[in-house]
This record gives sequence, structure tokens and C-alpha cells, in this order.
Amino acid sequence: MLSFSCRAKATLSTGSASKMSTKKGKVMTKGAKQIKEENVSTLSFYVYMALGAMGIHFAVTMLLFEFTVLTISLTVFSAIVYIGSYQFMSYMARATYSESGQLLDSGVDLNMEGGIAEHVKDLIILTSGVQILSLISNYFWLLWLLVPLRGCWMLWKQILAPWFFAQPQEQAEMTEKKMRKLERKMAKRHQ
Repeated sequence: MLSFSCRAKATLSTGSASKMSTKKGKVMTKGAKQIKEENVSTLSFYVYMALGAMGIHFAVTMLLFEFTVLTISLTVFSAIVYIGSYQFMSYMARATYSESGQLLDSGVDLNMEGGIAEHVKDLIILTSGVQILSLISNYFWLLWLLVPLRGCWMLWKQILAPWFFAQPQEQAEMTEKKMRKLERKMAKRHQ
């Protein structure tokens, strides 16, 4: 018991010291080469996730269940979602090179927080989860309804609500006193 408390105190004291020694200031930015390499690894990760989910779903359905019209249509739809999401992310991450082969632009950083790629990656994750969970029950396909709900929520929060509830801009009305003061200032400048 005594040794545990000593270790805990040592851990707490080193943890607080490391927090104090962190630098505050500008966050270091990534280089174009690093962004390109991370984009390639991100794309391959999500391709493997999609292929894994499709493979597991297909194999288990083939062995244990039968292919119904519902299963086939929803599996085809999930394949369309995977392909569309991958194509969109690969288009965003497309790097451009000069004629000499030098990297000019690394494309959009797919791992940037708050970017559209984050939502596309969430769509792939949700689709993979829904597809695997649908092996338990077909009602799990209904989780896909979270996508349009999230889209409507973001549309409301980011675009419609600020537009509807924006405070009207007050036009600066110049009173007679302000007009005279401004005229005096202008007259002094031109003298």
C-alpha cells in the first residue's frame, strides 16, 4: 500500500512538471511531403476498412444466411457509399507535381480537424459498422438514417440558424451634432 502511494505521488509530480514545461505558442505546421504520406496512409486505412466490412458481410451472409432483395440492395448501396467516399477523399488528397517531379501541392490534409474529410471518414466508419451489425439484425440498417439527420443538423447549425437569427445591422445615423463635428474636422484638414 505504501509503495503504491509513493509511485502515485511520483507519477503525479512528473505529470504536472511535464505539463508546465510544454511550450505555448504557434503549433508547428506539417510539410507538404508529410501531408501527402499521411493522406496515402489514411486512404489505404479506409480502403482496408471498407473491404474488410464488405468481405466479412459477404462471407457470413454466404455461409449462414440467404441473399434477399433487401440484403442485396443495401449491400450494393453500401458499396456505392464506399466507392463514392473513397473517390471524393482521393480527389481531395490529389497531389500535384511539377514537370521535374517536384511536389508542388500535397492536396487537402485528410486528417485536418473540422474538415469535410472528417465527415466522409465518419460516413465510412458508420457504413462499416452498420454493415457488420446488420449480420445480427436487419434493423441495424436503420442506423444509416443518422447520416441525413446529421446533415440536416449541420445545415441548420452552420447555415440556416445564423442566417435566421442574425442581429440586424444598425445603420449609423448621423445626428446634426455629429455632422457639424465632422464638417469642422474636414475644414481643419483642408486649411
